[in-house]
Amino acid sequence: MKVAIVGYAKEGKTSATYWSGKGDEVVICDQSTALEASIPSEYGQKLGDDYLANLNEFDLIVRTAGLHPQIILNANPDHPEIKDKITTNVSEFIQVSPSRNMIAITGTKGKGTTSTFITKILEAAGKKAHLGGNIGVAMLGLLPDIQPDDYVVLELSSFQLYDLKKSVPTAVCLTVSPEHLNWHKDLEDYMRSKGNLFRLQTEDSLAVYNVLSETSTDIAGLSPGKKATYEVPPLGNEPIQRAGAYIDGDMIMYRDTDILSIKEVAIPGRHNLENICAAIAAVWGAIDGNVSAIQEVLRTFSGLEEHLELIREVDGVKYYNDTYATAPDAALAAMNAFEQDKVMILGGIDKQVDLEPMVDAITKSNVRGVVLIDDLADKLAGLFAAKHFENAVLGGPTMTEIVGKAKAMARPGDVVLLSPGCAGNGGMFIDKNDRGHQFDHAVEAL
Repeated sequence: MKVAIVGYAKEGKTSATYWSGKGDEVVICDQSTALEASIPSEYGQKLGDDYLANLNEFDLIVRTAGLHPQIILNANPDHPEIKDKITTNVSEFIQVSPSRNMIAITGTKGKGTTSTFITKILEAAGKKAHLGGNIGVAMLGLLPDIQPDDYVVLELSSFQLYDLKKSVPTAVCLTVSPEHLNWHKDLEDYMRSKGNLFRLQTEDSLAVYNVLSETSTDIAGLSPGKKATYEVPPLGNEPIQRAGAYIDGDMIMYRDTDILSIKEVAIPGRHNLENICAAIAAVWGAIDGNVSAIQEVLRTFSGLEEHLELIREVDGVKYYNDTYATAPDAALAAMNAFEQDKVMILGGIDKQVDLEPMVDAITKSNVRGVVLIDDLADKLAGLFAAKHFENAVLGGPTMTEIVGKAKAMARPGDVVLLSPGCAGNGGMFIDKNDRGHQFDHAVEAL
């Protein structure tokens, strides 16, 4: 079989190794001609501006997740039949994985944290678990290590789910809000992509959803399988259901079982209680209700890097890196995680998402000031000005200047929070990780 690997970064490299190992003829297709010297000699090469041309010559086309299938089709207008040849690293993994115990998580925010909680709880309960997908681990590379009784935990984005062919036994839908509308045709297309994870389940499957989220409920409702719920009611409110994992006062519960007081949870933020409850609902059956395993993880896991990560305290001000907050809802969740007055660093590239609700909520909060960055800085400045919020400033061309302006606004006891509410790839920064790393360096240099 002749296989086109479209995109030769981390994911593409593991895809190439996998199909080459099966004895297939592998050709690397990438726009960058600089890759020529680094591509192993056993692979063919199709580099440069025409890397997507004539892909009808291949039996299989493995796209990097971020490349929309329509771009491939547009480059081959005389061959619409190639649509059925397009797949991804994750889709192939789900088809061939020997694991009988796969759990996949999707949603707009919290996927990485929820996936990590699930993995750590499984491990604390004595299970062997493998974590990958959108969290940065290409799953095909893990295949040699996976046994039938192992657990596989997949964080999946809408890009990876867009042309999914097969789903998994347990699927978790976190809250879904408008995102990536510069990639998807519209909001309906984004929702449909998320829905594939549930639509393709079987009657024996389990779909986990947030009972307080209409989008999560609707998307999980596409599954023909069994349902499990989680719920974190607003402060002071009673849970509306007590059927799954939920918060009752200051106690984390599963049905009638007390799990742990929220005061003992290591990770900050009420929004992270949603991730915790989603994880508990997903794994409860798999761990036979092992409460001590859950308690161990909740008391010790304080969060992922660059997810509300405390970098340091300077002159009584704490600096937090939350660069993974690439959607407005995620920025607001981070804002609400702290009772202290805050200075927020906001902005990124334009994904055609409505930013006005985020701006409105910030102006009604205890945010002392905002520093606006990247491509959306001017647009955000206009939105804040329209709300008569006077302490919004443009950050400037470097992260050193941005952090310096945040420092000048902050007072002892405040929090400075890089929680941009926008994507970071292609503007001032290579990607959200680069944005976070530059923030860390600038804060360390204060």
